[in-house]
Amino acid sequence: MHFDVLTIFPELIETFRSVGVLGRAVDKEIIGLEAHDLRDWADNKWRQLDDEPYGGGAGMVLQAPPVLTAVRELAARGEPPRTIVLGPRGRVLDQQLAEELAREDRVVLLCGRYEGFDERIFEILELEEISVGDYILGGGEVAAMALIEAVTRLVPGVVGDPESVAEDSFGCGLLDHPCYTRPSVVEEKCVPDVLRSGNHEAIRRWRLERAVEATVTKRPDIVKRSWERYPEEVRSLIRRFAPSLEPASEDE
Repeated sequence: MHFDVLTIFPELIETFRSVGVLGRAVDKEIIGLEAHDLRDWADNKWRQLDDEPYGGGAGMVLQAPPVLTAVRELAARGEPPRTIVLGPRGRVLDQQLAEELAREDRVVLLCGRYEGFDERIFEILELEEISVGDYILGGGEVAAMALIEAVTRLVPGVVGDPESVAEDSFGCGLLDHPCYTRPSVVEEKCVPDVLRSGNHEAIRRWRLERAVEATVTKRPDIVKRSWERYPEEVRSLIRRFAPSLEPASEDE
């Protein structure tokens, strides 16, 4: 899988691509990640990309011509990509969308700054927009990194233990269970006995119960969205912890 990131701050992406799990995946060529400086497509000697908005108002707007040229040139360099703008108007990034993007061979991410892009880039290119949440960021780079992090860890070979990915929060419609490590006692707080019992079935059941309990308590919205995908074991636990979250049957 390959990502191309268009940004006026490529150094942010260059640092990101060199560390941790992602850095190892890039070194092994499981993931491709290139940062491209949008200023390289500026049509003036000052490499300026922004200008004042028509109609007045605060801030500056990124001009359409250099962005259009950059996106088209990158698209022509290889297999046709899925091109995404990181912005507040788009579909919100969630686990389902991350799984969908992980099946793509190539993704181009366009990072805005200032007051955003000239609207005509959306009208001309029919770009897809993805949001990472209802809050304001200084630009699209942090959002792009969040998307890349969420997506790449789903690509086979990126994370060393595939089971850990499958069991992560949201992957199965539940928050993750609590985790503990040594020492066994911290300020009089002990590791639950079941986790030290060696009884694998009891441990599995305890972890599932705690995951369900956390989800119905902290994120009941996930339960409502995920009910149809839950196995009966999970549904029965939801009925125990929060019976009101079970959807009403169509016959009622």
